[in-house]
Amino acid sequence: MLIQRVITAFFMLAILLPAIFYHSLVPFGIVTLLLISAGGWEWARLNQFSNRIAVVVGVVCAGVFAASWQLGWTARPMGLLWLIVGSSWILVGVRLLNTGVSSWSVVPKGIRLIGGLFAIWIAWLAVMQARLIGVNFLFSVMVLVWVADIFAYFFGRALGGKWIAQKLAPSISPGKTWEGAIGGLLGVVAIAFIWKWADSTFELDSKSIYTMLYAQHSWLMAVAVVLLGVMSVVGDLLESLFKRSAGVKDSSGLLPGHGGVLDRVDALLPVLPLAMMLVTL
Repeated sequence: MLIQRVITAFFMLAILLPAIFYHSLVPFGIVTLLLISAGGWEWARLNQFSNRIAVVVGVVCAGVFAASWQLGWTARPMGLLWLIVGSSWILVGVRLLNTGVSSWSVVPKGIRLIGGLFAIWIAWLAVMQARLIGVNFLFSVMVLVWVADIFAYFFGRALGGKWIAQKLAPSISPGKTWEGAIGGLLGVVAIAFIWKWADSTFELDSKSIYTMLYAQHSWLMAVAVVLLGVMSVVGDLLESLFKRSAGVKDSSGLLPGHGGVLDRVDALLPVLPLAMMLVTL
């Protein structure tokens, strides 16, 4: 399993990194469009639609995303949209996690499908606009999610259950602990200050999200990164809720050793539009 994970990660990075660093946005847009369209296919399957319908959903996603790109939406200012979507992620996320799997199961699957596809499309627009700002900005958002996940894993393994007996969300993801979540938040605060120092020390193609936030107010950076760290956990937990409702372990088997596309980008789905909201307010 470990070898499989490493091989898959190697091939994914071999495709994604050149696309990110290429001077034109086109390769990055094509790669992410294909990946996120596969996420649309996975989302339809998670909501009990047949594989044939799921394939149609994936194709339609690719067409809609390509059309929005052609219409210039990936470069258009969308401050109000980011505000609405970012706020909705917070409100809906808290509501779903509070009510649990049972509340999600009673939502008509057509509404679930449309809502999820809208969230996926918005995340794709956000990642395209983040790349348009610059590679450093894009990485500063993506690495925040990775750091939150890595620190949560190690803090959870080392301290899980030793300080706080109650699990973070036992009915949704029994393995997650409060100690892990706190460790993840400490990690994102640390990376924020380290990255801000790097921005001022090295000549990079763009400002990171941390430098942008700090320039508005010194306290805003710390508050914002904690919010983003919390929402990365919310995104992860929500996908666990969706998979538990569907009775599956992974969103698909598209990425051997890693599960599916949604398994890899679940935390980014709320974080990307929230990040764009914070830097465009």
